[in-house]
Amino acid sequence: MNTLSASPVEAGREARRRILVWDAPVRLFHWLMVLSFAGAWLTAESERLRLVHVTLGYTMAGLVAFRLVWGLVGSHHARFSSFVRGPRQVIAYLGAVLRGRPAHHAGHNPAGALAVLAILVLAVAVTASGWAMYQDLGGEWLEELHEAAASGMLAVVAVHVMAVVATSLLGRENLVGAMVTGRKSGLPEEGIRRAWRSVAVLMLAAVLGFWWLQWHAAPAEGAAQGKPPVSRAASLDEEHD
Repeated sequence: MNTLSASPVEAGREARRRILVWDAPVRLFHWLMVLSFAGAWLTAESERLRLVHVTLGYTMAGLVAFRLVWGLVGSHHARFSSFVRGPRQVIAYLGAVLRGRPAHHAGHNPAGALAVLAILVLAVAVTASGWAMYQDLGGEWLEELHEAAASGMLAVVAVHVMAVVATSLLGRENLVGAMVTGRKSGLPEEGIRRAWRSVAVLMLAAVLGFWWLQWHAAPAEGAAQGKPPVSRAASLDEEHD
């Protein structure tokens, strides 16, 4: 008869199962931020697509504002209090990653949490400086600040993506897929009970509604040639008639 018992680590692994970790608003925020930042970056040098660039920048600002609020009142793993850690814990986690033995975290790991905070701070700098530029409130220094903040955000995103890939391989878990489904490996008591889909639906409706308003309020191309200002939607209606 075998009397050997499993080690605490092995027992913990056996007790884990697929649990709901990321609520719907967090997942929607993540992918809308990806779309907005990528789109704003790709349209930054295009005068023709300036409205798209500005609209996506404002969208980022709104998303950050929502995330700050949701980080205080959202589900457990969405709250800053559940994943923001001090420098010692971040260093300890990175050391474990370098040794190939990172600790498992149901929510954000300490390094991932640092990336989240950096992206939020840089997004505020990017959108605030972009708004000021659009309002002609500053000179070249403001443009340089805007470009530096955007480049810094791109660098953090690149490091974050590489870290996600590395952590997924080391932990044998698809972290990208988890941000789609909301589910990760963890102990039953670590899961959240609600996905808060209703909040995500309202959030998506607000973003799509804002995009619709931006499109319909956009001046038609003829306005730039000295003609009376008219919305792009109205211009398309006239052409259709």
